Amino acid sequence: MTILPTLPTTAPAPAPAPAVRAERLRAYRDDGPICEQFGRLTQGRLTPLPGTVVAAITVAALLLVAGGEERAIPVLYAPLVALLLIGPSAAHPHRGRVDWLVPPIMRGIEYGYLAVLGFAQDVSAPLIYALLAVLAYHHYDTVYRTRQRLWPSGWVFAAGLGWEGRMFVAAFAGLFGHLSLAYAVLAGYLGVLFGVESVATWARADRGGGVQVDLDEDEETS
Repeated sequence: MTILPTLPTTAPAPAPAPAVRAERLRAYRDDGPICEQFGRLTQGRLTPLPGTVVAAITVAALLLVAGGEERAIPVLYAPLVALLLIGPSAAHPHRGRVDWLVPPIMRGIEYGYLAVLGFAQDVSAPLIYALLAVLAYHHYDTVYRTRQRLWPSGWVFAAGLGWEGRMFVAAFAGLFGHLSLAYAVLAGYLGVLFGVESVATWARADRGGGVQVDLDEDEETS
C-alpha cells in the first residue's frame, strides 16, 4: 500500500510587494508636517540614505562640540541640520536595496539626541526613559500594525509632531532651561495620543477576518 505524503493545509504567506514594503518604510520614518514640506521640494528625487547617514554623523559631532555646556547653540543646530539633510528625501519612494536602513538610523538620531540632551541637562533618568519608552511604543506599534495591514492615519504622525518636531521642542526647551518640563509634557501628551489611538484602532480591527502576517516574512529581496 502506497502512503501519500501529507501536504500542508495552508501555504506560507507571500512576501509583500515592493510597493507595500516601500510604503512601510515611509511610515517607519515618522515624518512630521515640517519634514513632509521639505520632501515636497524635491518631489521624491533625492535618495534618502546618504543624507540620513551624514545627518547622524553631524548630530553626533554637534553634541560632542556642545560638550557639557547646558545651553550651547549647537544643541539647537543639531535638529535643524538633521531636518535639512533628511527632510528633502521624505517624498522618495524608498524602494532602493538599502533604503531599509533609513528608519533605524533616524530612530538612532532621535533617541540619541533626546537621551544625550536630557542627561546633559540633568533631567531625571526616569523622565528620559518615560519619553523614550512612549516613542519606542509608537514606533513598534507602527511596525506591527503595518504588517497586519492596519495602516496608521496620517493625522497621527502630524499630531505626534514627527521626529523633527519633537527634537525642535526639546532643543528650544533646553536652550531656555525648561527641558524637564518639556520632557514631562511630551511624555504625557504623546503617551495619551499614541496609546488611545492605538487601542482604538486595534479594538475596531476585525481580527478574525484580518490578514495575519509573520513578522519574519519580510525579507528584503528587491
